[in-house]
Amino acid sequence: MNRAFSRKKDKTWMHTPEALSKHYIPYNAKFLGSTEVEQPKGTEVVRDAVRKLKFARHIKKSEGQKIPKVELQISIYGVKILEPKTKEVQHNCQLHRISFCADDKTDKRIFTFICKDSESNKHLCYVFDSEKCAEEITLTIGQAFDLAYRKFLESGGKDVETRKQIAGLQKRIQDLETENMELKSKVQDLENQLRITQVSTSPGDNVTPKSPSTDIFDMVPFSPASHQTSVPTRNGTQLPPVPSRSTEIQRDLFGAEPFDPFNCGIGDFPPDIQSKLDEMQEGFKMGLTLEGTVFCLDLVDSRC
Repeated sequence: MNRAFSRKKDKTWMHTPEALSKHYIPYNAKFLGSTEVEQPKGTEVVRDAVRKLKFARHIKKSEGQKIPKVELQISIYGVKILEPKTKEVQHNCQLHRISFCADDKTDKRIFTFICKDSESNKHLCYVFDSEKCAEEITLTIGQAFDLAYRKFLESGGKDVETRKQIAGLQKRIQDLETENMELKSKVQDLENQLRITQVSTSPGDNVTPKSPSTDIFDMVPFSPASHQTSVPTRNGTQLPPVPSRSTEIQRDLFGAEPFDPFNCGIGDFPPDIQSKLDEMQEGFKMGLTLEGTVFCLDLVDSRC
């Protein structure tokens, strides 16, 4: 039975939203380990993973090795797996990457979840022994996922497609501004060449020096050789100096600064932020499936 959110109807959430939003819920458990799986969801998928890890732990136990203890910290920011004494983070599983979570309905101790690894993008199944609170932990993960998804929507996650369109328009505007500057530069070069041609074709000593030519707006064309000695135009006013665009904040044709979904400075804008938003949207859209199943195995002691 798929219980992505139906389990919430059967049983109320166990914690206040503030406990998971502003803090975290800690649990102690034994960590049987993690193993790669082929699919992001499925009872048979996690059952095979549990069988594999239980068998491996059974072998290590026979060799005198103990199952390591860990602390789980569950919040809307993910599920952290820490070393209990040093608090060193061993694994940090973000909620939008967790796709499946199940607990053992007969043992009440074993629970597992599938999470997509952030580096390899492989699906890993994590298995724990939790001293008869497996169901509570799966419900807590489900509640944290629900709250994180709501927070993602409230913070603008539902507008990811709109953000894409705005970002595309901003890029188009920047391209047009660049093209406009290039065209202005070409026009200016042509005007300078025309002025030089007119001067070079004039008879040298017998002709009274002419005033600088003007464009169709009765303005004196800009000349790099003039430096700061601007020639006044015929209306008696002097052209103000052109500000350098290289030191200005680039703005679009509406006078707005470049689009920034996280309100950070233009220099601090992460280049891959859109891909992260897409990843979160995809993960939350897939949803989290909570399931109660049976992991007990005849060949291996369920308590390892």
